[in-house]
Amino acid sequence: MVAGTIQGAAKLMGVSAPGVSRLLKYTEDTVGIRLFERKGGVFLPASEAQMIFAVVDQVHREIGNLNEAVSLLQRGDNSVLSFASAPSIAQFIAARVIRSLRQTFPNLGIDLNVLKIEETADYLLLERGEFVIMSSPSTHSALVSRPLAQGRLVVIVPEGHALAAREAISIHELAREAVIGVDPGDPYGAALARPFVEAGLTPHYTMRGRFAQTVVSLVRHGLGVALIDEFSVAEVYMPGLVQRPLAEPSVIVPYALMKRGRVLSSFAEDAIERFRAELVQSSGAGAS
Repeated sequence: MVAGTIQGAAKLMGVSAPGVSRLLKYTEDTVGIRLFERKGGVFLPASEAQMIFAVVDQVHREIGNLNEAVSLLQRGDNSVLSFASAPSIAQFIAARVIRSLRQTFPNLGIDLNVLKIEETADYLLLERGEFVIMSSPSTHSALVSRPLAQGRLVVIVPEGHALAAREAISIHELAREAVIGVDPGDPYGAALARPFVEAGLTPHYTMRGRFAQTVVSLVRHGLGVALIDEFSVAEVYMPGLVQRPLAEPSVIVPYALMKRGRVLSSFAEDAIERFRAELVQSSGAGAS
């Protein structure tokens, strides 16, 4: 209809001319209608062909629109991924995940929130975001907790501290120092206090911070030592700070929390898998 000749149509579609001829004959035989008449090497469309072409042309335009819509989704155009993270994971791990997402979906909007564990239920149930990455599972019946990786607790001390020379530090050695911690009544704080309890010790903190970043900052400024999850210090170089393995076995498990029954977007599922990969890669426990 557009090219006027079999050869022109073949060139337009990038196929062979005999193939176009066979397809045209097959189509006419199938529908039982003669669509073209050949005069002087030119194919003239019958009136019936004009009617069919109008419909086919509309179908092609809609397919073009569909392909464009799929392309927009693949690039992340006009899409926003909203999720949240615990402060301990947001600083380094979440930043790496977002960098990776933007490399794949350069136009995808990202809305990252940093939440405390008690804020998670409202955030997910009100559907302000699709998922939350936390260092402990949720006990809320309307939420699902998906384990992502297994990490370790590590000891952090200021540069120049006596314990910095050790290859590993025992919880008993740590207990004799000025320890900076998180309230054991907090789920994250309870995870950090567990090695003390398992060793028959009661953690006595000279200072307490609400978030891992606060604890790291206090240690870096020489105000004490601390036990912390390795994801909070997942950088190769952190000036002013030395981290050493805890001699006693210790485990912390990050989770992806989601609203039960909610179907996640493909971007959210992709992001969760990237979180899993980053956490495993950053985990000494996962590597072993």
